[in-house]
Amino acid sequence: MQTRKLGWTDLELTTIGYGSWALGGGDWLWSWGPQDDQASVATILRAMELGVNWIDTAAVYGLGHSEEVVGMALKKLPHRLILATKCSLVWDSAKKVTAALKKKSVRAELDASLCRLGVNEIDLYQIHWPNPDEDIEEGWSTMADLVKEGKVRYIGVSNFSVEQLKRIQPIHRIASLQPPYSMLKRDVESELLEYCAANQIGVVVYSPLQKGLLTGNFQDRLGHLTTDDHRLNDPDFQDPRLKVHLELVEHLRPIAAKHGMSVAQLAIAWVLRRPEVTSAIVGARKPSQIEETVAAVEWVLPKEDSQLLDKLLAEHDLALPKE
Repeated sequence: MQTRKLGWTDLELTTIGYGSWALGGGDWLWSWGPQDDQASVATILRAMELGVNWIDTAAVYGLGHSEEVVGMALKKLPHRLILATKCSLVWDSAKKVTAALKKKSVRAELDASLCRLGVNEIDLYQIHWPNPDEDIEEGWSTMADLVKEGKVRYIGVSNFSVEQLKRIQPIHRIASLQPPYSMLKRDVESELLEYCAANQIGVVVYSPLQKGLLTGNFQDRLGHLTTDDHRLNDPDFQDPRLKVHLELVEHLRPIAAKHGMSVAQLAIAWVLRRPEVTSAIVGARKPSQIEETVAAVEWVLPKEDSQLLDKLLAEHDLALPKE
């Protein structure tokens, strides 16, 4: 599978990374509903068989459970893969999630993640969200110390603005940024991608399929979301926004079909068309899903299709209700 170098680091990431958010299971704040652990492990193993060489998780996914499942899969793998996880979101016994970037908290989170994953070192450790904003320097300095101590190879951030990147860059060089990026969420194009390219910061984007909206299959599943699926509270999954999004998907179908590809594969290839993007993190809950999405990595989007997509996305934006 094709790889791209992560910014200034020596990490070569496959252009699709395995995302494990949904593997956390149900009954927590940002749940995707119930998930079978054995299916999760089988999906991770299948992703690696297909050539995916890195996995992204986070302590908060399932309140530690996603990391535990990833740890289960790691024990079954014949070789080490590149491992990324995140800190800054913690929880209490009542499952209430809060933000924390104090030194003591970051260190405790790292130690807990190492234990759940069953490893001695994290390849890429990331601040999940820049909250509390006033503590990002303390959190980043602590992570820099973890690099010196050999517990972490590289450190990066997720959901940071350019201004926040500029604040922490003098403390320790930033290896990567993990922002949301899809046909429906293109804010990263305004200045973040340019800044990262200029400063050799790798970009690993999440939600390229916009939580399932851009799979081409969501119409059939809308009524099947469980009551603890966080998407039920997402405005993008409620009319009138949902209707506009699904109309765009219908316009994407003939473009994908012309090349013998699925809408999901088109959405991933569209994200990867940008040279600043190192890799797209794609979630999968069963082997057949990752089998479909990995096929997108070899597809170079033709120029004429990119131009047509630009037109469709502009029309989609105009059709959205004003906020």
